[in-house]
Amino acid sequence: MFLLFHDANAQVIQNQDEKPNVLLIVGDDIGYGDLGISGGISHTPNIDRLADEGVMFSCFHASPVCSVTRAMLMTGNNPVEIGLAAFDYALYPPAEGYPGYESYLTKTTVTVAELLKDAGYRTYMVGKWHLGGTAHGGEGPHKWGFDHSYSIYTGGSNHWNQGVFHVDMHDPEVVELIKAGKIPVEPFYEDGKQVERPTGIYSDDLYTSKMLEYLEKERKTGKPFFAYLAYTTAHAPIQAPDFLIQKYYEHYLQLGYDGLKRTRFESQKKMGIIPEDAVFPEKEGNKLLRSWSDLSEEEKQRQAMMMAAYSALMESQDYHIGMILNYLQETGQLDNTLIIYMSDNGPEGLDVQGELSDPAMTAWVENNFSQEFDHIGRGDAFSFIGTDFAYASTGGLQWWKWFIGEGGVRVPLVIVPPKNQEFALESQISSEFVSVKDIPMTILDYAGVSHPQTDFKGRKINAPSGVSTRPYLEGKVSQPRTEDQWYVFELFGNSYVVAGDYKAIRVRTGMYGDGDWHLYNIVQDPGETNPLEAKEQEKLNEMIAIYEKFAEEKGLVSVKDNWNPWHGFLDESGK
Repeated sequence: MFLLFHDANAQVIQNQDEKPNVLLIVGDDIGYGDLGISGGISHTPNIDRLADEGVMFSCFHASPVCSVTRAMLMTGNNPVEIGLAAFDYALYPPAEGYPGYESYLTKTTVTVAELLKDAGYRTYMVGKWHLGGTAHGGEGPHKWGFDHSYSIYTGGSNHWNQGVFHVDMHDPEVVELIKAGKIPVEPFYEDGKQVERPTGIYSDDLYTSKMLEYLEKERKTGKPFFAYLAYTTAHAPIQAPDFLIQKYYEHYLQLGYDGLKRTRFESQKKMGIIPEDAVFPEKEGNKLLRSWSDLSEEEKQRQAMMMAAYSALMESQDYHIGMILNYLQETGQLDNTLIIYMSDNGPEGLDVQGELSDPAMTAWVENNFSQEFDHIGRGDAFSFIGTDFAYASTGGLQWWKWFIGEGGVRVPLVIVPPKNQEFALESQISSEFVSVKDIPMTILDYAGVSHPQTDFKGRKINAPSGVSTRPYLEGKVSQPRTEDQWYVFELFGNSYVVAGDYKAIRVRTGMYGDGDWHLYNIVQDPGETNPLEAKEQEKLNEMIAIYEKFAEEKGLVSVKDNWNPWHGFLDESGK
């Protein structure tokens, strides 16, 4: 395992003007309470130690789905400015064809990789791209500034083999394979060329080994690197090495849904991740959730084993992060590396039963994958943690992936600046709000690279609205974003605005909200349990006005209340 310490024999960078390396690590579908640093029991010592060396942001917002987060992460732009106002797995039909709703990264932006490459960086990407390059449009990472890349272009894949995660029933070839009772193959690409993925090599091992290969191959050039390591753990299917799973099983079996949520909530308070007086987010009124007592003993055992495999996914990822960090230590590059670790959204709440299930998907899983209890975690089995454990896993937050409640958008973030740079927040937990749009601007700031704003090599682009966190990390300002540097987000017709400590949020009735705007102080009340609109109507009105102006200027397409991304229109009229 990796240990953060100073090695007197390692090459230590003394020149403050030398450009730092950048290691950007993204976990997939890892929720707010899933890691050791945020109240979970998953064994993650390397991420824990990164938090000890750097700063953990306890109020960091990504988007509620993966590709939209990754678009902001690569550019610093709002999603609608760069083609990702729509999610490729769930496009609102009336929005098709509108600018900003392409569902892939468009040439209306420039990526941080392009800018760093032009500044002399070696640029590498491995893992999940999910910003285009498949049949529905867009391009892979090799067209967006990465010297070398090894990746899937879609949202996920089997962790042990080349089987797909998502069945695209719009693809005639896929439909024929499904009819024949076969599992379609997930394409893998290296530098834009399709390659065969080796079977039996776990995804974390595959991606880590490829990144190490890239880093070492060109290390002696002396150029700094930008390494984007986009793991597919802990994305479904829930598969993990057998030897990591069993130790977590009894924990989840004993706690169940309700016990787990309460336990993580209390842990988060003790750790200072949420306030000591935070209110527990009760699930009453959420019709999507069940009680652990409603399950049979067999169901409880299966659910606990799937959750145990979920923890094992994160332990595996942490181990492999340690391998990357060890490599940087051994080669004398660690002290001059900016390290950022984050998740892309909250835990996945899709299920094989209940209202958030898809009958066709469930049938495909049952017909093509083992249902044996002992096979959970293997490549021939396919599991989700499900809606109830997704809700429970966030601890003090409500909702999960796909939703804009804090459980869907608030995820772990750790930043460790290079050792030769000023840093005022070592080993601290910050409750200041930070957006995923701020990450690329932070990277460019440390690299000393200016953003071209509206023109890149003759290509008209949208200026980014992310802000660098570097002044805050160095203690030069008291908060990363001022209240005037508000953040607006919209997806599936659900909307919210963050300004300072306040969040104004509206969730449509079609997605289990009430359609009204509500106001919360998400620093004091991360569980969104205490609506403030009755007391602070003026504040809410100001924030609604910010949203409405933004929506008009950006051309956001309004969404009917009778639509959601799982079932489409909830009546046949489509109106």
